[in-house]
Amino acid sequence: MVREVLLPDLGEGIDGADVSEVVVSVGDTVSKEDTLLVLESDKASMEIPAEDSGVIKEILVSPGDSLETGALLMKVEVKTSSSKPSPEEEPGVAKQEVHQESFETTKKETVQEKPISSSGGLFASPGVRRLARELEIDLSVVKGTGRKGRTTKEDLHSYIRLRMTAGSATSTLKKEIDFSKWGDIEKQKLTKINKITAARLQSAWQEIPHVTQYDDADITELDAFRKKLKVSGNEKGIKVTFLPFLLRAVSIVLKEMPRFNSSLDHEAEHLVIKKYINIGVAVDTPAGLVVPSIRDVNSKTIFQLSKELMDISTRAKEKKLKPNELTGSTFTISSLGGIGGTRFSPIVNPPEVAILGVSKSKLRPVYYKETRSFKPRYLMPFCVSYDHRVIDGAAGALFTTRLASVLSNKKHFED
Repeated sequence: MVREVLLPDLGEGIDGADVSEVVVSVGDTVSKEDTLLVLESDKASMEIPAEDSGVIKEILVSPGDSLETGALLMKVEVKTSSSKPSPEEEPGVAKQEVHQESFETTKKETVQEKPISSSGGLFASPGVRRLARELEIDLSVVKGTGRKGRTTKEDLHSYIRLRMTAGSATSTLKKEIDFSKWGDIEKQKLTKINKITAARLQSAWQEIPHVTQYDDADITELDAFRKKLKVSGNEKGIKVTFLPFLLRAVSIVLKEMPRFNSSLDHEAEHLVIKKYINIGVAVDTPAGLVVPSIRDVNSKTIFQLSKELMDISTRAKEKKLKPNELTGSTFTISSLGGIGGTRFSPIVNPPEVAILGVSKSKLRPVYYKETRSFKPRYLMPFCVSYDHRVIDGAAGALFTTRLASVLSNKKHFED
């Protein structure tokens, strides 16, 4: 029997991928878990394995093709007798699995009209997807109000009305302009991650009422302690930067102030308090910004966090992160300390409700009233942007004050 190989759900935040390599050819015999092709999404590269042993009968994609979740990749003649009949052998069987809740609500539709699940639990029927493509609307920025967050035509219409009311909300040009008539130009194609990031940041900025609270942390003693650990780390082949200390400090404050470690549910009627602490770390790569998630930060030592950051940063730049490493964060840190600048206001990364922005630390004179004198201190400027629907100004100020206090005391980092 012939079995169809479909592009699976690649994880939260990944709606599709490009084919970078087709490993097999028609007529090849493959075993279960053998790699069939390699995909490249906006965030990572991944291999698609064979689910059964068999012979490749037909290949329907080529390198460079852009695919969405559920796309037909190839057909494999499966020899096992225990396999279920393929759609060609048993008419009426759906050509791809769909989320049970969506299936029940659309069971009267034809096979072609069943809702297709994209990443992150987003559902939309082919008709809605087709309309979105015609209107050039990215479904990832449209909030679904149907069952289990399914995106409906009314959701699209509501989104359009919102955009019309807001007016020109983006800097994207709506009509072609010949800039070359004023001088030399160069066009640079946006990467997929550039496009996805732009759409999500725009959506976050429009939907979340942002407030940013600024502060400084005296990290003089902590920096001296870090330099001691750096020597020990070098002996173990571990690079100890300041980021692991930020992760630890944030995890301490999040445990004390769990509202910052929460999310609004999809109907904005409940606050979901998370008992785990996974912190996303913004990593700049040649293709754009990615935010891998460091799991269970509060249970790891500075050396463990340092080692994990080294590994994740390297694989992020090589596009070798796995899809599940890019999901599940409860709070995000964006650090520009190694680049420069004084302060900046980061945009909240939904469904999180807060994000920490860190700028370059500098040695500055600090006045001490007791001695009526100035002393040089190493100060780190930072800020926290938060969703004002969840967090009020007083809580925002308490968070930054507490975080500065934790960073000023090295005892919190002595493992």
